[in-house]
Amino acid sequence: MKRSILFDTETTGLDPATGDRVIEIAALELIDDLPTGNNYHVLIDPERDIPAEATRVHGFSREDLLGKPKFAEIAGEFLAFVGEDDLIAHNARFDFGFLNAELAKCGRSALDLARMVDTLEMAKKRYPGLPNSLDALCRRHDIDLSERTTHNALLDCKLLAEVYLELMGGRQRGLGLAMLNQHGGAVVYQRNAQRVPRPMSPPPPEEKAAHDAFIAELKEPIWLQ
Repeated sequence: MKRSILFDTETTGLDPATGDRVIEIAALELIDDLPTGNNYHVLIDPERDIPAEATRVHGFSREDLLGKPKFAEIAGEFLAFVGEDDLIAHNARFDFGFLNAELAKCGRSALDLARMVDTLEMAKKRYPGLPNSLDALCRRHDIDLSERTTHNALLDCKLLAEVYLELMGGRQRGLGLAMLNQHGGAVVYQRNAQRVPRPMSPPPPEEKAAHDAFIAELKEPIWLQ
């Protein structure tokens, strides 16, 4: 069985080189591309302020993180959870950049970029010319976004797990699959078991315009036949 880790981070800003820090890490264990139920989630004291524009994105203020562990205090448990397996993230270079900057600060080795699996790059190859944000991919695959009011790392991981499954070829709706978790217990993954299938809504105007522009560049596209 193939083990991989799907993960996401939230940060104080966009660039660790200018002092931005990680404030949240969430990670889900996958076996053969399916969630096992084992996960890792931690909030982190960034030891600095959190700009208001960042708070508007993820919802965390400086006060929310006072008393939380510092990255150096959780680095060992995070590395133990991810092991040596592939690491899957959306726009993975962003997350790898932040985590490797944090690991360097506490004297630990960087995550090997050879382990990186970037779902954004996968989506660009599958849907060239279309928006491929996590929100756009969830809408494209009829994945429920109703709980995503801010960028929450754990929720984003759960959504990305469904998106990743679709990018890898998908599974039949309602298909139940059983596997063993790392403790030897049975885990059943029931995809979309409680969701009532519904017709897909029309794409947003910007997606349709991007698609039309892409089709216009093709020679005798079947969509126009």
